Amino acid sequence: MSEPSFKEDYRNLFNLFNAIYPLSEEIKVAIVDNSDLIHVKKKVKLLSVGELSNTLYFIVKGAARIYYLDREGKETNTWFLFENELLISIYSFYTGKPSFEYLETLEDCNLIAVKREKLEEIYLKHMEFNFSGRKLTEFYHMRNEIQANELRMLNAKERYQKLMERNPQLFQRVSLGHIASYLGISQETLSRIRKLK
Repeated sequence: MSEPSFKEDYRNLFNLFNAIYPLSEEIKVAIVDNSDLIHVKKKVKLLSVGELSNTLYFIVKGAARIYYLDREGKETNTWFLFENELLISIYSFYTGKPSFEYLETLEDCNLIAVKREKLEEIYLKHMEFNFSGRKLTEFYHMRNEIQANELRMLNAKERYQKLMERNPQLFQRVSLGHIASYLGISQETLSRIRKLK
C-alpha cells in the first residue's frame, strides 16, 4: 500500500483511537497489515440473520443501517452509521453466536474491514490497545442504552427532536420510512410531526 493511500484511508480511524489513547506507530502498522480496504455498493447485506458476525467495519465513506425483522416480518431499524463510525453486530461479534439482525449499506461505502481473529491478535500483541477497544465498546453500549431509554420514556415528538439535535444529517441521507421505523412510529406520524415544527 502506498504511503498517501495509507494516510488518507486510515487517518480518521487512527484519529478515533488517538482521541482515546495515543496509538504507537507499531499498532498503526499492525492495524493496516491486519485489515482490508473494501468498496461495497449500496443495499448490500454485510450480515444476515443466522450468520456469525466475524468482521468489524470502519466506515471511511458512506452510510449503513442495522435492522431486524419482527414476528410479522416488518423491518425495525436500530442503528444508522456514517463516516468515522464502527459498523458491527455487537451481540454476534462478541458472543460468537448467530446474529439476530442485518447489516446493510444505505450508500456506496468504502470500509476498513477487520476479522475478529485478526483483532484478537492485535490485542494480544499490543496490550495498551485493549484499553482503546474497551472504551469504544463502552461508548457503543452507552449509545444503545440512550436510544433504548428514549424509546421507553419519550413520546414520538420528543424522540424526533432528540434525533434532530443529535444527528441532523440523518434526514438528508436516510429515507423517512427508515427513520420512522427507528423512532418506533409510522411514516405518516413522522410526516405530521415534521409539519408541526
